[in-house]
Amino acid sequence: MTGEELAGLLEPTVERLGYELSDLEVKLGARNGIVRVFIDHPDGIGLDDCEKVSLAVSALLDVEDPIPGHYDLEVSSPGLNRKLTKVEHFQRFTGETVKVQMRFPIEGRKRFRGELKAADDETIVVEVDGEPHELPIATIDTARLVPDGS
Repeated sequence: MTGEELAGLLEPTVERLGYELSDLEVKLGARNGIVRVFIDHPDGIGLDDCEKVSLAVSALLDVEDPIPGHYDLEVSSPGLNRKLTKVEHFQRFTGETVKVQMRFPIEGRKRFRGELKAADDETIVVEVDGEPHELPIATIDTARLVPDGS
């Protein structure tokens, strides 16, 4: 099962509990694997929120059994340097400083750090040193918020 398929399986349960599935990391190994579920809520995320989602997701994974072998489940908030993985994330954090790593060079570079100026369904605009750069969302490898003061 791919990460996208697993996210599709988990998202309805997470949303039914009142949270957003912000990101998902799956690292499976020969001995132990890990499934990290990142949840978000407009009021923030606390330990009780993580516990509630962990219990529900764990039960779902036990029933569906989509992942072979042994793995640990972790549920947490996205944190200050959260990954931006959805169009809605880019739109929500317009005006913030971001760090973007592209899969392929755009304008001769793969890394962009600057203010997120705009986002639509296909591209984001990041202003670096006063110059706007249009970056196709489909070719972004990773994008993260840069916490204030970093």
